[in-house]
Amino acid sequence: MPKMKSTSGAKKRFKKTASGKFKRWKAFRSHILSTKSRKRKRHLRKPTLVSETESRKMVAMIQS
Repeated sequence: MPKMKSTSGAKKRFKKTASGKFKRWKAFRSHILSTKSRKRKRHLRKPTLVSETESRKMVAMIQS
């Protein structure tokens, strides 16, 4: 049986942490930044974890 391939888009966007969770970057930080507050843009800079329900799907997408 051949090896399962990872989804190439998911490989670029998500990293697996040492505890097995998935880290992702936040959205809404690419354009129209003048209307967003300084605090909001600052918080969007930081990475966050993928939710538990979504991380079940991530396991299937990222084979490692």
